[in-house]
Amino acid sequence: MLKRAKLMVAGVLFLAAGAVSASGGGSSSKPLAGAYPIVLTHGIFGWGKSTGIVDYWGGNAAYLQSQGATVLTPTVTATNSSAARAAQLKTAIQTAMAANNYTGKVHILGHSQGGLDARYLVSNLSFASKVATLTTINTPHKGSPVASVIEAVIPNWALPYVGTVVNTLVGVVYGQSSQNAVAALKLLTVSGATSFNASVPNASGVKYFSYGSYMIGNDLIQHPAMGLLAPICSIGAPFYGMSVWNDGVVPDDSQRWGTWKGGPSYGVLTTGVDHLEATNALYLGQAWYDTNGYYLKMASNAKSNQ
Repeated sequence: MLKRAKLMVAGVLFLAAGAVSASGGGSSSKPLAGAYPIVLTHGIFGWGKSTGIVDYWGGNAAYLQSQGATVLTPTVTATNSSAARAAQLKTAIQTAMAANNYTGKVHILGHSQGGLDARYLVSNLSFASKVATLTTINTPHKGSPVASVIEAVIPNWALPYVGTVVNTLVGVVYGQSSQNAVAALKLLTVSGATSFNASVPNASGVKYFSYGSYMIGNDLIQHPAMGLLAPICSIGAPFYGMSVWNDGVVPDDSQRWGTWKGGPSYGVLTTGVDHLEATNALYLGQAWYDTNGYYLKMASNAKSNQ
């Protein structure tokens, strides 16, 4: 609770500064000055902005703030449906906005399931009037073959028991209650994503953009975690009509929604950017590509479309 309170206070302070910036005040020398506040939404097993090595956004939130942006990094339940997580996200944003008498719009940048949470928030929770742009990053819009394989491997009778174990472990690690790993798993399967898309159409007036990445080969040095999952994703993808190219858990074509903007730039020694490196989570990406520049590019695109 203390951690969440700190995050909310930080968000309130950021939005207070953003209200001034968006109204024309503040320094114009920074590239993101004048942009609407930016909300970064995390994926499954994720968390909001922290300090030190556990930072989910790997310093990118702080960097955007240094470039003149107002940044909010709310924490929602680590494992649950996007319907449940979106409701928490709405409350966090509204609380921060109300505390500062800010009635304008925000930009949302959502990684992985955070992108689905944001889509549900905008379309199904009457929040479209408060969002100028919605940018998704490595989000499984068409689902993940890895999630579908896991669902297929676990017998239906065992799924509730496995879910209980995962919910308990995640609850202890994250200090959160009300985990629902089964709901998260079903959402992220190919069939779950199909149902989700049918009930969550794009909202009028909101501009949708997507960014993503994939791994080149199976480099376990650069991608020790995602490199183990990538073969499963590649093998399962063709059965669902998806690309074998993936970031470890999400096929390249599943990441595309709205206007596709591509991915980060990197040198010849970098074997792509995987799912975790896409946010520089735990600072895993910055050795391989310019993570700050990548997030500045996404935020700048949002600002130019507000």
